[in-house]
Amino acid sequence: MSIDTDAFGTSKRKQTKKPLVLISVMLAMFMGAIEATIVSTAMPAIVADLGGFTLYSWVFSAYLLMNSVTVLIYGKLSDLFGRKPILTIGIIIFLIGSILCGFAWSMKSLIIFRLIQGFGAGAVTPIATTIVGDIYTTEERAKIQGYLSSVWGISAVTGPAVGGLLVQYVSWHYVFWINIPLGILSLAGLWLFLHEGVSKKKHEIDYLGAALLTLTISTLMFLLVEGGSWGSFMRISLVAVSAVALIAFVFQEKRAAEPVMPFSIWKERSIFIANISSLTSGIILIGISSFLPTFVQGVMEQTPIIAGFTLTTMSIGWPIASTLSGRMLVSIGYRNTSIIGGVLLVIGSMTFVTMSASSGPIWAAFGSFLVGAGMGFTSTAFIVSIQSTVEWQQRGIATAANMFMRNLGNTIGAALLGGILNNRMLHFFKEHNMSLTVDDANKLLKVEERNQLTGSIKSILQDGLTFSLHSVYYVVLTFAVISFLLILFIPKRKL
Repeated sequence: MSIDTDAFGTSKRKQTKKPLVLISVMLAMFMGAIEATIVSTAMPAIVADLGGFTLYSWVFSAYLLMNSVTVLIYGKLSDLFGRKPILTIGIIIFLIGSILCGFAWSMKSLIIFRLIQGFGAGAVTPIATTIVGDIYTTEERAKIQGYLSSVWGISAVTGPAVGGLLVQYVSWHYVFWINIPLGILSLAGLWLFLHEGVSKKKHEIDYLGAALLTLTISTLMFLLVEGGSWGSFMRISLVAVSAVALIAFVFQEKRAAEPVMPFSIWKERSIFIANISSLTSGIILIGISSFLPTFVQGVMEQTPIIAGFTLTTMSIGWPIASTLSGRMLVSIGYRNTSIIGGVLLVIGSMTFVTMSASSGPIWAAFGSFLVGAGMGFTSTAFIVSIQSTVEWQQRGIATAANMFMRNLGNTIGAALLGGILNNRMLHFFKEHNMSLTVDDANKLLKVEERNQLTGSIKSILQDGLTFSLHSVYYVVLTFAVISFLLILFIPKRKL
């Protein structure tokens, strides 16, 4: 049936077909989720065709920047004007960006089109998740979150395979164009089967707040993603701009009639803890997914396929735990379910701290599975808890805020942990072989170059990589412990 009928004072309205809306929502989420893995697989072919290897990272950074900048704004707009029209706008922009990406003629044009794609992607996951919160009861919501999480697991497994097949037998252009039928089917399902009852009234849109938020986040993300390659003056300038914009944003939100970010929701202890824990979880997630393949290939000397398998187990553990979490929320409550997830994050992080070359890929895959399971338990509990705490009018921004915090954690983690890796490796080489540089570690990742190394040099490089990655994993473990301690402060309550 239609969402929140009584809240909007309407008695006769078309019935929402929940299963078909859920399928439409999952299609939209799958479209956004598969984008990351499928593009990563195609990037070598794209670079070979377009050139511009120095801009490689910006193909991903551009998408991440726009996604992170817009997610909160879309969440607020969905609270004002309804989920369906705002999600529709997001999907259409995403599809336009996808079509243009397929026609890119240079790396610079591809980056511009990825910005457009990311601008639309900011609406997809948070609003799709919010729609589930609208049409299902709290008890149903807990179980349905398992289905939504399975989308990420399926995309992680199928993305590289589909991307590889398209690149090998068709063309890299279709890696982007494959989104078009998925997006069209999702839009058709939303407009045919989702019927909202949004009260029609004139809204005071907080344009200044949206602009200040965009300036704050974009400068911060820009600094975290690319700041390491700039001089101190440029970095300090960006920090100053971001800080001033943030202060101005806070003042604006306190006086706005309908603020982009209502700070009142952060006063709810369960939401505050869930959001801060999502930030630390985002750092853990990027720490494992970014650096585990490097350890498996460079230190354990396994193939890229084996390295990919060790990471895939995370995507298997996540939906399994998320499904279990949905059932356990009903019986043992948010706090106890989250605690189980927090424990698994700590144990999973400890496996990486103790990992060595002799541990083998099975050990790495086991640790990855535990971290994925920990994310599944905690993320599901957080989302259901948040959506159950706020009313319909704030559910969109509350859901988007939680996802934004995880995105922010990913970006902070990539910059922080990448810096630690390079610093520790440089320190190790200074003590053991002054002629080696951090870039020499790349030779461990290519079989031909690794086989040409002398025994002593190869040993120093592998020991240096192990030492550096262990430093990274100690930081990951620290954030896992912080996440667990934060979870202990979640209020005790059940569905």
